[in-house]
Amino acid sequence: MVKVNKEDIKKMRTLRLFIDATAQIIEQKGIEGVTIREVAKITGYNSATIYNYFDNCNELISFAAMKFISDYVQAIPEYIAEADSPLEKFLAVWQCFCEYCFDDPQLYYAIFTADIGDKPENLIKDYYSLFPDDLGDPPQDLVPMLMESDFSKRCEILIEPCVKTGYFTKEQAEEINELIRLIYQGMLSLMINNRIDYSTEKAVERTMKHIRMVVNERAKVN
Repeated sequence: MVKVNKEDIKKMRTLRLFIDATAQIIEQKGIEGVTIREVAKITGYNSATIYNYFDNCNELISFAAMKFISDYVQAIPEYIAEADSPLEKFLAVWQCFCEYCFDDPQLYYAIFTADIGDKPENLIKDYYSLFPDDLGDPPQDLVPMLMESDFSKRCEILIEPCVKTGYFTKEQAEEINELIRLIYQGMLSLMINNRIDYSTEKAVERTMKHIRMVVNERAKVN
């Protein structure tokens, strides 16, 4: 996405216009219905202008997909409300993420996995700079994770309290995160490509079962 100074109100407004139009298409036709030409038609701009703001269609889709995950962000406090330890909180956040992700896997794939160009690490911060109200008021200790676009770094931030409180060593945490990412991304890939006939509930149940196995085999319970 083009770099925009917050004082440049016109460019900020134009970016929001393109993202909102793309979100409208996603809502009506799904992600597969999004094309630069269709966005241009809705907004009244030509395709060349859109490419001045976004590197490619996937990048624009990723920004628009962010508009549909606010329910996940807002649900996190409820999921972690009864967590009595950093380890339980870690698992609760993963439970929340899996439930929302596997309910609409293409959206989450667009944000965290799809190739969107040179600087995917800026996606989420750039999005919330344009739509700050969409972040809501999440727990402050989870804000660094929620603002991170790099999925590996999100996992590192999430598990860090477990390392600090002695559940895992740093090396164990790195291994756990790698295994969990492989489990999650494997299930996501199967669902995206229609290679498995799982309901959302079944996908969540199977994924969380394996995540808990990985965690429990390595956790030092105090």
